Amino acid sequence: MAFFAGVWTPAWTSVRKLKEGAVTADLFAFLTCEPNTEVAAVHPRAMPVILTEPGAFEVWMTAPWEIAAELQRPLPDGALAIL
Repeated sequence: MAFFAGVWTPAWTSVRKLKEGAVTADLFAFLTCEPNTEVAAVHPRAMPVILTEPGAFEVWMTAPWEIAAELQRPLPDGALAIL
């Protein structure tokens, strides 16, 4: 089992387009890092942070950023297969 590390901000109000004015939307984003070898062959600039260890899931969801930030790293080379 694996998860992308990401953030969710529900009901964020902002102006994205001047013609629309202020809108409220749920926002989502993935945390990225340098790509490993497999991902760099397809996208050389970044890859999503993929959490594969159950302990990492808990850290990402509950730890302060100073600790959770240590998870911002690519998977080891060879951990993914391009199909």
